[in-house]
Amino acid sequence: MERQVAIIGAGISGLLACKYTLSKGFRPIVFESRSGIGGVWTKTIETTKLQTPKPLYQFSDFPWPPSVAELFPDQHQVFDYIESYARHFDLIRYIKFGTRVCSIEYQGPSDEEMGRWTHWGGHGGEAFGSNNGKWEIAVESTTTTQGVPNNQVYVVDFVILCIGRFSDVPNIPEFPPNKGPDVFHGEVIHSKDYAAMDYKIAAEFVKNKRVTVVGFQKSALDTAMECSNANGSENPCTVLYKTEHWTVPDYLPWGFPLAYLYLSRFSELLVRKPGEGFLLCLLATMLSPLRWAFSKFVESHIKHKLRLAKYGMVPKHSFHQEINACLISTVPEKFYDRVEEGSIILKKAPSFGFCQEGVLVEGDDTPRKTDLVILATGFRGDRKLKDLFVSPTFKDYIVGDPKAAVPLYRECIHPQIPQLAVIGFSESVSNLYTSEMRCRWLSELLAGTFKLPSIKEMEKDVGKWDEYKKRYSAQYYRRSCIGALHVWYNDQLCKDMGWNPKRKKGFFAELFEPYGPTDYISP
Repeated sequence: MERQVAIIGAGISGLLACKYTLSKGFRPIVFESRSGIGGVWTKTIETTKLQTPKPLYQFSDFPWPPSVAELFPDQHQVFDYIESYARHFDLIRYIKFGTRVCSIEYQGPSDEEMGRWTHWGGHGGEAFGSNNGKWEIAVESTTTTQGVPNNQVYVVDFVILCIGRFSDVPNIPEFPPNKGPDVFHGEVIHSKDYAAMDYKIAAEFVKNKRVTVVGFQKSALDTAMECSNANGSENPCTVLYKTEHWTVPDYLPWGFPLAYLYLSRFSELLVRKPGEGFLLCLLATMLSPLRWAFSKFVESHIKHKLRLAKYGMVPKHSFHQEINACLISTVPEKFYDRVEEGSIILKKAPSFGFCQEGVLVEGDDTPRKTDLVILATGFRGDRKLKDLFVSPTFKDYIVGDPKAAVPLYRECIHPQIPQLAVIGFSESVSNLYTSEMRCRWLSELLAGTFKLPSIKEMEKDVGKWDEYKKRYSAQYYRRSCIGALHVWYNDQLCKDMGWNPKRKKGFFAELFEPYGPTDYISP
C-alpha cells in the first residue's frame, strides 16, 4: 500500500524533502503555505546577500551555473538557482500553490495510550508505526478557482513540517503601560512588513522620513543600509541595539578561509561534543587554548577591517560564542562608512519606550524624534510551530521546556509525536547544508533503512545536545542551533543511514580540510 506523505512549506527544506522522498518511491503533496518556491528568497531587496559563501550554500548534486562567479551571490541569483533546482528535478508539479495550512490533527491512539509507548510510533521505532494513525491537514486556498472549494482536508500517513523559523509570526517586544506603539504619533512596522515590499516601493516608503531601526542582526543591518541609501545624512537612520555583535565583513580573516577554522574535523576536536568518549573530551580540554586563539584571530580581523573600536562596537563576548549561538551575520559592504558619514547612527539601548514624538531610550532625558520605527526584532518560530497543531498535548510537546533545547532528536523527530518530522527549524552556520542531510536521513527512515532508538534514548540524546549548546553559547543560548558542529552532527546521520561518515581521501584531508555539501553527494 502506497503511503501518502505531506510536506508543509515549499521553501528550501520543502524542496529537499520533496526530492528525497520521491527518490524513495513516495509521491508527496507539497503545500506552498508561504511565499512560493524558495520562501523568503522571493524578497527583492537590492542589498541582500547570502550570509554564507557560495560553496557552503549549494545543493550537493546541483552546482551553481558558471555565470555566477561571485562568492556571495545576490538575492536574484539565489532565487534563480533554487528555482532551477526545482525545475531540474521536476519538483514543481508536486507543489500546491496558493495554499495555506490552517492546522494539522492526528487521528489515532489516545494521549494515554501514546504516553505508554516505549518506542516512537508504538512499535519498534519505525516511521509509520503499527497503529494505523493518520494526520488530517486542514488547508485553505489563497486563490479563487471556479469549482474548487476554498477549504479542503487531506488525510496522510506522514507529515514533514518545513515552515522555517524566520517568517509569519513576528516577535514584538513588550512595553510598559503608556510606553507602547499606541502612544506614538508616527508609524511602527515589523521588518517582515518592510521585507514584503519590493526595492522601489520600500525606497519610496522610507524616503524623507526619520527612521529608527530596532535590532542588530542581518535584517536590521540591511534595512538601515537601505534607509541610508534613500535619505543620506539629511535624515539619518538610527539603529537601536542592545548588544554589539561580531558581524563579519568577509569569510577570509587575514586572508585565511574561515571554514578551516570552524568547519573541519580538526576544529571540532577543540570542543566537547555530545556523546563523545573520555579521550575526545580530554583532548578538547587540552586544546582549548587553541580554540581561544582561533577566536581571537578572527576577532582581530573584524575589529581591524570594520574599525569597531572607533565606533564603540567591540563585542564583550567571543567570536566562538557568536558562531555557536548561530548569531553570525554578514555586515553590508560600507556599512561603517555610512556610520562615519552620519547617515547611520548607532545607539545602544538596553531598553526603550515610545512617546508621541518618537522613542525614549533608557538613560536619555529627551526622546529621539522619528517618523517611522521598523522592528527588526526577529520571529516567534516556536509559536508558529506550536499553532499548527490542534492537540493541546502536541502543542506542549513540540515546544518543550522554554529553558531547554526544542526536543527534536537529530533536530528532526519529536520522540512523543508519531509520524511527523520537522526540517529546517534548527539553525546552523549553513542551513541549506544541514537541511539537505536531514532530508536524506529522513528519507532513509521513511524507507525503513533504519529504526529509531527508544523514546528514552532519543530524549537522552536531545539532552546531551542541549548541554553542548549551553556550554559554548552561554548567555546567547539559542534553543535550536547546532552552531558550527557540522561534521560531528552529520557523522551521526551517516552512521544511522549506514554510510561511512569519513568522506575525504587521505588522513590529512580528512582531518584538516573543511567539509561541505559536495562531500555528501553520494552514500
